[in-house]
Amino acid sequence: MAATLLRWTIADYHRMIEAGLLEHRRVELLNGLVVELAPEGPEHADLSTDASEFFVTRSRGRYQVRDAKPITIAETGSEPEPDIALVRRQAYRQGHPTPADVFLVIEFANSSLEKDTDEKRHAYAAAGIADYWVANLKGGELIVYREPQGDDYRLEQRLRDGTIAPLAFPDVEIEVQALL
Repeated sequence: MAATLLRWTIADYHRMIEAGLLEHRRVELLNGLVVELAPEGPEHADLSTDASEFFVTRSRGRYQVRDAKPITIAETGSEPEPDIALVRRQAYRQGHPTPADVFLVIEFANSSLEKDTDEKRHAYAAAGIADYWVANLKGGELIVYREPQGDDYRLEQRLRDGTIAPLAFPDVEIEVQALL
C-alpha cells in the first residue's frame, strides 16, 4: 500500500502556528506541505541584506520591501517566505500579501536551488507572479523567470553580468553581480 501525503490548508497551517506547534522551527507551506527552510549561511545572509537595502533606498514610497516574510498563495495552498519580496505599499495586519500585491520575488539559493527552481517556481507561476528571480550562488548566475502561464513561466533567462530591473519598476536597475 502506497503512502499518501496529507496536505494542509493555509488555515490548518495558521492554526498550527497559533498553537505553537511550529515554534522555533523555520518552515514554510508549499503546495500544502510544511517544508523546513535550509539554514542561512553568511553569504546568503549578506547578499540578501545588501539587496534588501538597495531596494529600500530606491523605493521612493512606491513599494514595500519584505525580507523573509510570508506571501499567501491560495491558488496552490502555499505560504512561502521569499528572501525578498517587493509588494504593494499598505498595511498587512489582517493578512499577508497575496499575489495581486506582489511586484517581485527574489530567492537566494545555495542548498535550496532545486526547491527554488521547481516547487517555488511552479507555485509563483500558478499564482501569476510576473517577476521571479533566483540568485544561484553556487552557479554564479541569476535566473530570471517572467511571463507566467499556467503553473510555469514562458520566459527564463540566465544572467551572469549586466543590470536588471523589476518589470514594475524599470528605473530600479541593479547590477546582476550585486545579487551573486
